[in-house]
Amino acid sequence: MSTEVTTSAAGFWYGEDSRVDAVDVLNALRRYRSAESAAQRRAREALGIGENALLALRALLDAEEAGRTVNAKDLAEQLDITPASTSALVDRLVRSGHVERHADPNDRRGVILTASGGSMRQVLRVIDQLDSRAVEATEHLSTDDMAVIVSFLDEMVRAVDEVDVDGHGHRDSRSA
Repeated sequence: MSTEVTTSAAGFWYGEDSRVDAVDVLNALRRYRSAESAAQRRAREALGIGENALLALRALLDAEEAGRTVNAKDLAEQLDITPASTSALVDRLVRSGHVERHADPNDRRGVILTASGGSMRQVLRVIDQLDSRAVEATEHLSTDDMAVIVSFLDEMVRAVDEVDVDGHGHRDSRSA
């Protein structure tokens, strides 16, 4: 007797209208997460920066698009990192030419941060294109289908956030 592993719910003994089960959904979610992580890794590698730096650059570009200014305190809050980590991150991004500091016209002691660099913007445009493609992939869904997906993803967030990482029935607050 041979056993075959299939990558979808429709195996050789199933009909085309086979039921999709929880494992199929979780496998699809894992494939998506892997593809998204790979795309972000490619963008970070092209820029020569780490994950927090990429998030910081996206935050600066999003603020610029929205007509808002960003200072180091704003960035720290958005990235949920300490002021010291933010300072080190901004210093690295300024040295690498990805970020510029400007005097805040409303606060003579304040400093406004802006993204800079043509190559960096080009890579971030690629990420924005991925976001646009994701929106296009969802636009054909019905409102009911979208509600089910949002509910499922919210439940997955709760499930992941509640993972017992310290072995005592609750999250380890040091890793939160």
